[in-house]
Amino acid sequence: MDIPKNAVDIIETLETAGYEAYVVGGCVRDMILGREPKDWDITTSAKPEEVKSLFRRTIDTGIEHGTVTVMVGKIGYEVTTYRMDGKYADHRHPDEVIFTPSLEEDLKRRDFTINAMAYNPKTGLVDLYGGKEDIRDHIIRAVGNPEERFDEDALRMLRGVRFAGQLGFDIEDKTLAAISEKASTITYTSAERIQVELVKLLTSAHPEKIRIAYETGLTKHFLPEFDEMMQTEQNNINHLYNVGEHTIRVVVEASKNTDSKEYSYLILAAFLHDIGKPSCHTTDENGIDHFYGHDAEGEKIAGKILRRLKFDNKTISTVKTLVRYHDTRYDFAVDEDGNYTRRSKNKMRRLMGEVGTENMQLLFMLQEADILGQSDYHREDKLFKLSAGKRCCDEIIVDADAITISDLAITGSDLITEKGYTTGPAIGTELKRLLALVIDDPGLNTREELLDLAKFPDK
Repeated sequence: MDIPKNAVDIIETLETAGYEAYVVGGCVRDMILGREPKDWDITTSAKPEEVKSLFRRTIDTGIEHGTVTVMVGKIGYEVTTYRMDGKYADHRHPDEVIFTPSLEEDLKRRDFTINAMAYNPKTGLVDLYGGKEDIRDHIIRAVGNPEERFDEDALRMLRGVRFAGQLGFDIEDKTLAAISEKASTITYTSAERIQVELVKLLTSAHPEKIRIAYETGLTKHFLPEFDEMMQTEQNNINHLYNVGEHTIRVVVEASKNTDSKEYSYLILAAFLHDIGKPSCHTTDENGIDHFYGHDAEGEKIAGKILRRLKFDNKTISTVKTLVRYHDTRYDFAVDEDGNYTRRSKNKMRRLMGEVGTENMQLLFMLQEADILGQSDYHREDKLFKLSAGKRCCDEIIVDADAITISDLAITGSDLITEKGYTTGPAIGTELKRLLALVIDDPGLNTREELLDLAKFPDK
């Protein structure tokens, strides 16, 4: 196995001083998998102060837990002393950290066998718990007693599901049973940490592994709305699956757009696009299920969930918008020459103004994934209409039509200087009125035309 020269130099420096040192954890796992490790963590028998004495530039990253970052140029390498953890009273953090001279003691406290391997260029691979074999068999297995591992740190349960998603592995039976047994303790984990693991899972190669979190009872405690989706049927010609299973398929379809710069927004919107359906569920006299208003209701619920999980405001705003407009239809008319009618373009301009031009491609990706996650009833027609919407949007962008107030050829300052307005809400009201006129007729968007159309303020 090849490890970076800098990591080798750090290991050799520690060994020359009489200590043991190995690269450890995820980087070893990734090397065995043939993947490029993102980080190179080193574990050593040296105490933190001893590590610091051997290297010119170090940072006390987590020195109370035995971690010192050794800087080589602009790259940092975390070097952590072999340790044993004390009791975990809060199911998240050890009450104390005990340094140990034993690599075996250090490896036995780790979460999963695939992360409990160490490697040294001289001594080779140290694999005390069958991690290499579990990689071969595509298995996620806790080190030692899984209930003890999850009692120590409840987040490990969700991490296990996330690893299953990233690697396409199955969770070993005893480990899976322990997750079901200890699922309620996930409530001891901070919303921020759950958020990180959930996003990594949903943006992984196998986001469908979210089913494991549902089946083991994890989502019941941090995302009960998803459980409701998994239990809401869709007896409707447009659907084959219940709301939750449909959602999973939409996420899988959306995940094919990994080249999108705003991929996480798309995936979160795919995951939450039908979150409003359970509360909007009705069944008519023929036994057909309907979900009227689920887009607007979903916007509210999505915002509530994202705030609860401590997402940033930009994510919340973008995902809410995508959820709100995901059910928009593009039954646009064209004239005899194949051009979109004025009415169709007006409709699209208004939509672009509400969604934001920067979000339209995400919306189209979400809508395509939504269609592909439904039954094949009128699928080709739905995809054709979606394509029509995309083309109409593209035409508007190419023509640089105004869709927001900031696109107008005049500003509030022009209304003040030319029409006698004073600062206040009246300016915004008048600009909105002018925008409505321009959306209907883009040719009006000149300074002269708009000033001529602008009304004088009420006195």
